Amino acid sequence: MANAFFEPTGTHSFVATPATAGPWSAGAQHGGPPSALAARAMELHEPGDGQRLARVAVDILRPVPVGKITVSTRTVRPGRRVALLETVLEADGQQVLHARGWRIATPGGPVPAVGAGATPPPVPAQPHVPHFPGGHVAGYLQAIEWRYVTGAGFETPGPAVVWARPTIPLIPDEQPSPMARALLIADSGSGVSATLDPTRFVFINVDLTVVLTRDPAGEWLLLDSATTIGEQGTGLAETTISDAHAACGSAFQTLLVAPR
Repeated sequence: MANAFFEPTGTHSFVATPATAGPWSAGAQHGGPPSALAARAMELHEPGDGQRLARVAVDILRPVPVGKITVSTRTVRPGRRVALLETVLEADGQQVLHARGWRIATPGGPVPAVGAGATPPPVPAQPHVPHFPGGHVAGYLQAIEWRYVTGAGFETPGPAVVWARPTIPLIPDEQPSPMARALLIADSGSGVSATLDPTRFVFINVDLTVVLTRDPAGEWLLLDSATTIGEQGTGLAETTISDAHAACGSAFQTLLVAPR
């Protein structure tokens, strides 16, 4: 296993390691690592005092290759209370991923937490060995530790509740931010809640939106995920994200669904 998902090769360039490879192809990245890399770039770009990256929306323009990636970021809308940033990832001379993120001001006084729900279940003691029928497992799926509360793994269709944490960093010798970690894990919502046999159908997300109402604490994140699919080939994966204390955000993925 690689030491990290990405190895820096310059200020704005990286090489994706084999750990980024998703289940559909050994040559294409899972959506989580490049989305997390985009969030990292946003948080390093013209950081605003008293603001936090609260929402990131990613559009995956084409499969992101396991190889060299360049990253560019700009401020779309500066502001003291809210700021909008945009990050573009390129590979082989093509834009492969667009991301936009809102930085929102943190309050100067106390704000009550509303609607966080009950305390999540504990992390099960038994880890789950990932298996994706007909897919590539020796990449991202093995670089994440999975522990199922409900559901039985990627090979079993239906909603799932699963704790997950990365076993390697995004960048060597660097702790990922809460938003980067959330994007890295939350892109698996459509996988853990898959409703179709992946040997007969593809269900590939074209986007990922994560909203964090607060920054999650700790290394484990809980995904409570469900997927719905229409007969016209469009699916939607919806995920509630929690840490050990309570729910802290949501993730949404639009899916392309088609027979293999």
